[in-house]
Amino acid sequence: MQTRELERFMRLAIAEGRKAIAHCRPNPPVGCVLVRNGQVVASGHTNAPGQPHAEAMALHYLHGPTADTIAFVTLEPCSFHGRTPSCAQTLVKLGIRKLYVGMLDPHPKNRGAGIDILKQAGAEVVVGILENEVRKELEAYLWRPDNGERL
Repeated sequence: MQTRELERFMRLAIAEGRKAIAHCRPNPPVGCVLVRNGQVVASGHTNAPGQPHAEAMALHYLHGPTADTIAFVTLEPCSFHGRTPSCAQTLVKLGIRKLYVGMLDPHPKNRGAGIDILKQAGAEVVVGILENEVRKELEAYLWRPDNGERL
């Protein structure tokens, strides 16, 4: 895929993530777009706490096989099971083999662990697509109000 195409799909994921802003706190407003043969085949965004994350929602709406499906996710998929299952493990389990990620999750519980899960399972992962734009969209998540520091 060419850079322009990668950026177009990541911008769609960013727009999908904006749909989550009003209801996802304290989770980040993540967007996910699934692409097959150059066409968007499903998308999703983070829901209210305890509800499915962006990746799980996009996969829920996906019809057909996951083979040759590429995921565009604004933030690194979570690696741990909290109120919801690990998104990284769900992507692996359902056979997503290629991901483009806007930025790594700086949260101490994740911070690269989601990417590690995906890579260890053989997925190709590219991080940093439109990272500055993604960072701007996730600004509220990246600011830790409990101690006034950034993640």
